[in-house]
Amino acid sequence: MHKVNRKVAAPADLGVGLVSVPEGMDVELDVRLEAVMEGVLVSGTVRAPFTGECARCLDPLDSFVEADYQELFVYPDDEFEPSDSAAEDDDEVNHLEGDLLDIEPMVRDAVVLALPQLALCRDDCPGLCQECGAKLAEAGPEHGHDDRVDPRWSALHALKDPMNDDQEG
Repeated sequence: MHKVNRKVAAPADLGVGLVSVPEGMDVELDVRLEAVMEGVLVSGTVRAPFTGECARCLDPLDSFVEADYQELFVYPDDEFEPSDSAAEDDDEVNHLEGDLLDIEPMVRDAVVLALPQLALCRDDCPGLCQECGAKLAEAGPEHGHDDRVDPRWSALHALKDPMNDDQEG
């Protein structure tokens, strides 16, 4: 077994939706390499800073993501192959290339899956006003708009008024 701790620069396009790890930022890798019968078992943890926008109010946000990963890299001459139920084709099996192995795809998958799909600046972020776009957190409880009817619903609104008059009388 061999343990490695490294800081590497983040590759381009490491993100999803409104959040991503900026290209060139330091990504911390804790890697554990274990020799097993079939090849080398690679496991560890990745930590990276990410930036983005709040999904509700679009304020900028900065945070960190941490993810675990584990993958088996098999020897190229080894007779070990996963069963048909585990892998349909050879693309899903990672092979050692001499003494080298490429962990970037594995780390990329771990980071992208760990990034929040809907990042929020805070859990109770109220978002933006649908009418004017004002930030509801800053607008306060007195913020409101008159009861305008959406023109697409005006025909239904017109039907509602006669019914209320009949019920009252």
